[in-house]
Amino acid sequence: MCLCCVCPTSRHPHSRRWLSYAIYLYLFAGDITQKGYEKKRSKLIRAYIPHAGDVHTEAVQAVLARHVERKVAVPMPSKRRSLVVQTSMDAYTPPDSSSGSEEEAGPGDDMSGMEHWMSRPSQLGPVHLGSTSSSSSSTQSGGSGNAGRLADSLAHSHISHLAHTHLGHTHLGQSHHQQSHLSQSHYGKTLLPLYLVFLTGVPVSSRVSAKIQQLVNTLKQPRRPPLREFFVDDFDELLEVQQPDPNQPRPEGAEMMPVRGEALGVVTNWPPSLEAALQRWGTISPKAPCLTSLDTAGKPLYVLTYGKLWSRSIKLAYNILHKLGSKQEPMVRPGDRVALVFPNNDPVAFMVAFYGCLLAEVVPVPIEVPLSRKDAGSQQIGFLLGSCGVTVALTSDACHKGLPKSATGEIPQFKGWPKLLWFVTESKHLSKPPRDWFPHIKDANNDTAYIEYKTCKDGSVLGVTVTRIALLTHCQALTQSCSYTEAETIVNVLDFKKDVGLWHGILTSVMNMMHVISVPYSLMKVNPLSWIQKVCQYKAKVACVKSRDMHWALVAHKDQKDINLSSLRMLLVADGSNPWSISSCDAFLNVFQTKGLRAEVICPCASSPEALTVAIRRPVEDSSQPPGRGVLSMQGLSYGVVRVDTEERLSVLTVQDVGTVTPGGLVCVVKPEGVPQLCQTDEIGELCVCSIATGTSYYGLTGMTKNTFEVYPVGSSGGLISEYAFVRTGLLGFIGPGGLVFITGKMDGLIMVSGRRHNADDIVATALAVEPMKFVYRGRIAVFSVTVLRDERIVVVAEQRPDSTEEDSFQWMSRVLQAIDSIHGVGVFCLALVPANTLPKTPLGGIHLSEIKQLYLEGGLHPCNVLMCPHTCVTNLPKPRQKQPEIGPASVMVGNLVSGKRIAQASGRDLGQTDDNDQFLFLSEVLQWRAQTTPDHVLYTLLSSRGAVSSSLTCLQLHKRAERVAALLIERGGLQEGDHVALVYPPGIDLIAAFYGCLYAGCVPITVRPPHPQNISTTLPTVKMIVEVSHSACVMTTAVICKLLRSKEAMATVDIRNWPPVLDTDDLPKKKPPAFYKPTNPDGLAYLDFSVSTTGMLAGVQMSHNAVGAFCRSVKLQCELYPSREVAICLDPYCGLGFVLWCLCSVYSGHQSILIPPVELESNPALWLLAVSQLRVRDTFCSYSVMELCTKGLGLQTEARGLDLSRVRACVVVAEERPRMSLTHSFSKLFKDLGLHPRSVSTAFGCRVNLAICLQGTSGPDPTTVYVDMRALRHDRVRLVERGSPHSLPLMESGKILPGVRIIIANPETKGPLGDSHLGEIWVHSAHNGSGYYSGYGEEVLQSDHFNSRLSFGDTQTVWARTGYLGFLRRTELTDANGERHDALFVVGALEEAMELRGMRYHPIDIETSVIRAHKSIMECAVFPWTNLLVVVVELEGSEQEALDLVPMVTKAVLEEHYLIVGVVVVTDIGVIPINSRGEKQRMHLRDGFLQDQLDPIYVAYNM
Repeated sequence: MCLCCVCPTSRHPHSRRWLSYAIYLYLFAGDITQKGYEKKRSKLIRAYIPHAGDVHTEAVQAVLARHVERKVAVPMPSKRRSLVVQTSMDAYTPPDSSSGSEEEAGPGDDMSGMEHWMSRPSQLGPVHLGSTSSSSSSTQSGGSGNAGRLADSLAHSHISHLAHTHLGHTHLGQSHHQQSHLSQSHYGKTLLPLYLVFLTGVPVSSRVSAKIQQLVNTLKQPRRPPLREFFVDDFDELLEVQQPDPNQPRPEGAEMMPVRGEALGVVTNWPPSLEAALQRWGTISPKAPCLTSLDTAGKPLYVLTYGKLWSRSIKLAYNILHKLGSKQEPMVRPGDRVALVFPNNDPVAFMVAFYGCLLAEVVPVPIEVPLSRKDAGSQQIGFLLGSCGVTVALTSDACHKGLPKSATGEIPQFKGWPKLLWFVTESKHLSKPPRDWFPHIKDANNDTAYIEYKTCKDGSVLGVTVTRIALLTHCQALTQSCSYTEAETIVNVLDFKKDVGLWHGILTSVMNMMHVISVPYSLMKVNPLSWIQKVCQYKAKVACVKSRDMHWALVAHKDQKDINLSSLRMLLVADGSNPWSISSCDAFLNVFQTKGLRAEVICPCASSPEALTVAIRRPVEDSSQPPGRGVLSMQGLSYGVVRVDTEERLSVLTVQDVGTVTPGGLVCVVKPEGVPQLCQTDEIGELCVCSIATGTSYYGLTGMTKNTFEVYPVGSSGGLISEYAFVRTGLLGFIGPGGLVFITGKMDGLIMVSGRRHNADDIVATALAVEPMKFVYRGRIAVFSVTVLRDERIVVVAEQRPDSTEEDSFQWMSRVLQAIDSIHGVGVFCLALVPANTLPKTPLGGIHLSEIKQLYLEGGLHPCNVLMCPHTCVTNLPKPRQKQPEIGPASVMVGNLVSGKRIAQASGRDLGQTDDNDQFLFLSEVLQWRAQTTPDHVLYTLLSSRGAVSSSLTCLQLHKRAERVAALLIERGGLQEGDHVALVYPPGIDLIAAFYGCLYAGCVPITVRPPHPQNISTTLPTVKMIVEVSHSACVMTTAVICKLLRSKEAMATVDIRNWPPVLDTDDLPKKKPPAFYKPTNPDGLAYLDFSVSTTGMLAGVQMSHNAVGAFCRSVKLQCELYPSREVAICLDPYCGLGFVLWCLCSVYSGHQSILIPPVELESNPALWLLAVSQLRVRDTFCSYSVMELCTKGLGLQTEARGLDLSRVRACVVVAEERPRMSLTHSFSKLFKDLGLHPRSVSTAFGCRVNLAICLQGTSGPDPTTVYVDMRALRHDRVRLVERGSPHSLPLMESGKILPGVRIIIANPETKGPLGDSHLGEIWVHSAHNGSGYYSGYGEEVLQSDHFNSRLSFGDTQTVWARTGYLGFLRRTELTDANGERHDALFVVGALEEAMELRGMRYHPIDIETSVIRAHKSIMECAVFPWTNLLVVVVELEGSEQEALDLVPMVTKAVLEEHYLIVGVVVVTDIGVIPINSRGEKQRMHLRDGFLQDQLDPIYVAYNM
């Protein structure tokens, strides 16, 4: 047998009863060991405790206790203080609380009295139920017994994780980051100066580092064994597929036989229809009470007699048929559907309306009262009404007045609802029917009697149609199985509009002329004992309750003396099929047995909207058939197999039977998926029912109806077991010995993880058993699954009590994760706690599961605590890549082919010497020549923030000013030839004059960004460092900056006395220098180009006179620059191509440069495009930060400004990164209507070793775009795919290769050449390559490899510079100016920024793109690795309450798109991610700031 023994529960004296219970326990566990005996004996000694311990809670506590010894600290999330402030308890209204059911909430938590009981566990009596949901018997009090002591001991100990990443908790001191002493609010995001300098290692003493170390230690715990088998996921990146466990339990029993309920008895006086029964009682016994409604004080509000019910129903039936619409066009005809909208405290009006509809032969559709236009689930109800063709809604006067009204007093149309006529059913509003009018009462037939709504797992609402014959047969079956007799009194606590409450309290009661006492939900909230008091007061024979009602009565009973339940012959438990209702039943019996309650009275039943009542335990007088119990192995259940647990009982589920099959029904158990094949006797499956008394269809949905209501089960041989159709019940279970039905869960609550089944209700039970009701509200826990990476992942969401501290909650969460992992053998993906009263509710106060899931998926839950465990539960990640040894050179190099492909190399056109100025070797000579030949030609025009010309320079003016600067350097500065001079100027004319002054004096200029006046403390150290590293002999600047450098704040930051002399160029000498410096060596140093890379390294590149000349000539040829041209430049002039365009090109080519300092765009975003439009510029250069500022800042204002961009032929973005296609496309799209041609927007690419390798220029083919497989890129391979294909990444060509530049793609490790379309490092050979790094400490040799590299085979003579960027060349179908096929260069990303994770190479930009798309509140993000963990920093645009929503969204997005687990998620304010002048993220600075606790994050989540 698959079930344990069943135990008799006859009445004994107290001690004898416990003795029988001990025997029962003994039999329950199979063979008993000495240890087991001692355990049992200790239980028996506690005979005076009124109830035995809950197996499930004990199991949970034992699991937690077992792992107390292993101490692995888990980092607690860090939260900003503003998020931690708790609301005061006085201002707080606790939420409604309920059983785990979706439909209804229990009373209690929202009343002061209940809080009072909660806070004093000693007053609960010895029994305290952790939950209806504690899966087996009852849960021990936090205030008594071992559970309480264990909780205390656990609170001061570390817990480790069990099977793989077991979680623990620790006191981590303060959990919040200190306020950052680095104010970052003063400088803008776009032009953020650096606040950190050389990356010289990271201090590991900071709290963040300690927490990350804890996380790493935790993740080093043993994980589940790796899986061996893989399947190919469209490419050779492989997601592991779960293989069946060879040791998993399999069903061994014979094929089950369908079980038939007892025959439906033929009783002579049973009415032919329910209306006939009403007519009979209404005329024979008009004074007999039918229904008593109660007010919130528990006093009778109204007693509806059978006579009144009959007369009012006739009156309403007449009005429905004859008073709606006109005589010619009645609104409602027999067979039409009508909505019944009545509140839960008005059963009388509902009952009259329901029977009025039956008499009028219209079909009632009972629904909940829409509380607001946005009520959870209300929209779906509206869809149901629309599909049923409902045009009339019946309601009560009070309800009608309470509905939301528009200004005109009309009821607005609710979202998703059809247009309804609201009809009030009170008698005073109705016309009397004529004396000769009488409803036609027929025998029950196959017409639809009513439609009951059902909410599905996904939140959709279906209407189950019940025919009149099914309605009558169901009432007869219930009458027979419950032994109902005339004039019995029944107390009903259930919702009377649907399910068990409707079937017993409205329908079957009328068939038997019973008296129903209806206890409304509003009364239960105020007085949870009210239903018991009504049973005593009316000496009721039957009570219909849910397990939550029993639970709250237990909590509230407080030893009331006057309770006597001896009149009860049947206590119907509507949710008795829930596996965890047994705890409430046992506890209730143990407490109230002394108050006259008999064990055999408790009758659980199993039902579903589709199959109505499936099984019910009969109330027996002689207790000849004792109830069945089973202690089932949770592991067996997860494989769909019934196994009695004989081991340690840590992972068990105790289930009780729900009686036998309803009279007249035939029940079988079929496999839940696929063909409805009969299960074996020890196999869990879905129960199917064949009976007249079931629903017949989902209204208007023929396809779904066929799958549910027209099922034909087959045996193992494939033959049908019956010619009649069965109905799927949605209940999972098995048939035990004696035909007893056992339910283990619901199809809707089924979660399939890695091929194993888990039940949501069981997981709720485990969570509540950890520390019942101490930190969260019972009944306010949602468990559901979401699909992440091809498998279901479990998410648990609970409402947190307002009095629990941050640390308490975190510890509780850690324990819950551990308990679920140990008992269910499954990891939880996300556990979230939300503030009390914030989860969406159903009209009866229960949680609305599908709405909660939807909020989670949309990132709208606003949790106050989140713990993600992707490391624990995601076990199907692709196999980490093992790098294969490279093939040797001999086998692959044949001529110009590598591995059968053309070598990936390309070059720009030749640099020809054609112009006059090409005769000069030095730029200083070119300026002198221009000052003589075209003295009045304007070279530079500087614009102010308002767009006006603030200053300009002609050739002669520039020459004269440069002479005076040279005189200043030689005379006042006393500088020698070759000395280095730091030029600390704002973007403008002074900087250019100072640069040429240095060349005239024979000095080497270094341009330096001046310190930010509002942020000296973080920006001045960078200036100081460049001055020191460059060995500058003097600093030249303006009077304003001179003053700034000598200010108190500057003195406090750096010691100005150690600086070289500072020269102020606002006051220049009038005379010329004695003689011009004549440079002789073209390879000599012209200037130093200092900049900080995105990884935080400060490097100065040496630029020779030769390189400068070649560079200017190359740009001139590519962009066709001549003296007649005007070029608008909106770039920072301190390094790279920005400096060359700002300072050098105009002098070389003679064109006019219109200079627009990017800093001015912060106050006037339109400045750059306005200048381009008004000055009719054809060529313009900008940075990504400028483009972003225009795209975001101008937006919709463009047309109003009257811009005309039709003359622009080249708008080039200067950058040292992969082209940002999304930004350039949105910029092109935004300004397309203003004449900007999309092909004119392009990008340039340069790097440290060569400041400009590619630049689109004016002629040549359009930039090409390709789509590559992102997964192949991780393996350093390029695989071209179609646009829109999964995992595709668009890449845009980085501009055309400049004249005089040669490119080859080489393997960064072996230095061998690569073939076409292969990913490798971009190497460049050009006359304008830098000469090398300058550090001033003789360390140049360390990076000489960057500038002087040779291929390991092939062309080993050419000297190349290594760019440090990965990319590939691809020969296109287009032709260039020479008629050759065009080679396009695609830049993928910087080698030093690429992250090696799981043996694969990831580029931060790809992950960041996924993260930004994950949630609408993510403004910007940056990622970096730390100790093999991926850290994601996101900037939150929105309220801090949304911060924790981002954690699950970010984790899921990165997992889905990149197969990477995020280790740490940091949520910060806008502007925290540092960005350099080129608009590039400074990720390493960000990393240092994070590790040194300088970010002041809103929230830091450490994923387990």
